[in-house]
Amino acid sequence: MVNPRTIQWAQLFVLPEQPVLPLQGRLRFAIVQAILDGRLASGAALPSSRELSVLLGLSRNTVTSAYLQLMDEGFLEARPRSGVFVAPNARPLSAAHAEPPIGTVRQMPDWSARVLRSLVDLPTLSKPEQWRDYPYPFVYGTYDPQLFPTEDFRECCVRSLARSQLSHWTPDFETDDVPDLIEQIRTRLLPKRGVFALKEEIIVTIGAQHAYYLLADALFDECTRVGLEEPGHPHARNSFALRKPKWVEVSVDEDGVVVEGLPALDYLFVTPSHQSPTTATLSLDRRQWLLREAGLRDFVIIEDDYEAENLYAGEPMPALKSLDRSGRVIYIGSVSKSLSPVLRLGYIVAPLALIKELRVIRHAMVRHPSAFLQHAYALFLSLGHHESHARRVNAAMQERLALAAQALHEHLPDFEFALPQGGASIWVRAPAWVDAGELALVARSHGVLIEAGAVFFLKPPYPCPFFRLRLSSIAAAQIPAGIRALALAVDELAQGRGARLSG
Repeated sequence: MVNPRTIQWAQLFVLPEQPVLPLQGRLRFAIVQAILDGRLASGAALPSSRELSVLLGLSRNTVTSAYLQLMDEGFLEARPRSGVFVAPNARPLSAAHAEPPIGTVRQMPDWSARVLRSLVDLPTLSKPEQWRDYPYPFVYGTYDPQLFPTEDFRECCVRSLARSQLSHWTPDFETDDVPDLIEQIRTRLLPKRGVFALKEEIIVTIGAQHAYYLLADALFDECTRVGLEEPGHPHARNSFALRKPKWVEVSVDEDGVVVEGLPALDYLFVTPSHQSPTTATLSLDRRQWLLREAGLRDFVIIEDDYEAENLYAGEPMPALKSLDRSGRVIYIGSVSKSLSPVLRLGYIVAPLALIKELRVIRHAMVRHPSAFLQHAYALFLSLGHHESHARRVNAAMQERLALAAQALHEHLPDFEFALPQGGASIWVRAPAWVDAGELALVARSHGVLIEAGAVFFLKPPYPCPFFRLRLSSIAAAQIPAGIRALALAVDELAQGRGARLSG
């Protein structure tokens, strides 16, 4: 007959599926959760290490080590000749339940009337919650597990946790950044783009979008005339929109932003390295002309050096900031985008007077980005991991671009695109009758995710025949089949359109 107490322990100490944790860690997890959930009350007796090791099929040393660490952490206590028990204060005290005062008005505030700066209705790049279940995800904002430098990045994180390194990142930096990262940005990243800056002219951000927000907060109001590429980068547009500036559309062609005949501006946001979303590279002549216009007409350029490191053909084009001699270019860069967007590390290079203001605004928001992550990434850069990773990514993206181009020519010959010199995406123009938003919905039923082009336009046309194929989240082997499946979706859309017209 099975002992009821044994059944109880077996149910209480089910080890979680946590492959990253060793057995001892998984046992500690199970015990701590039982205590915090109230299933093991203060003073409750636990089974002996011998009994629990037999029950769970673990070594007695594993159970003993788990018990000892939980004693050190105040969850358990040992009583002489009695055994192991849950410590008296192992579970934090919770506030006592209380009734609201008599006469309390239960009507909720009208938040739709109270929110002064809402973005919920603005279109933005998005993907289904279960996007990983789709076999052909041509979408942005993810990392490639095949390319992620796991061991290199892990080495840098482990080194940052060494006792000798704690003093470099554990203090509160207030408005400052980790000096090692600023130095790596200044001496390793920026010179490759032709940019030379003082350490006081650089501020670290929580990704490029944080940079957009800081600049909008400091520089824009309802009277500010902000020029945006059309089509352009939706994340920048939405971050800037919080300050409700006056939008000025600036055309884009196969050579990037059109600088001739610019309207009156206070600021112009551009992505000259690989224009988002068209991937066009702004020519050197246009860059020089744009800087002359900025000086003559007194506007400031905000340059997002988008995917500048992803170059597959030709010589690197110097950043606009490298040509700037009058402090009219604010430069935005990212140190984590090629690794994984979720790491959220970017930076701004700008004149000292503006950087001082941005530091105070950033401090009011988040004080500063994670000092630990800054320190770990400074090591990642200093050890050369960033450059070697960039080379691997570039080789992989070059292969994927070639496969995608070949498949598009074969399966969608009526669709127009220009093979980019770099970046990780292809901007496609479908025949005029295709609306890419409608195509994206049909494509999902074929397992394909694409980025419909309307989100990139301030004023999208209808039908909007443009869409973007992002190649950073899909394996090379899946690309030809993904384009074939997209062609099937186009056929299905055409059949539905034909049925509607004949009806």
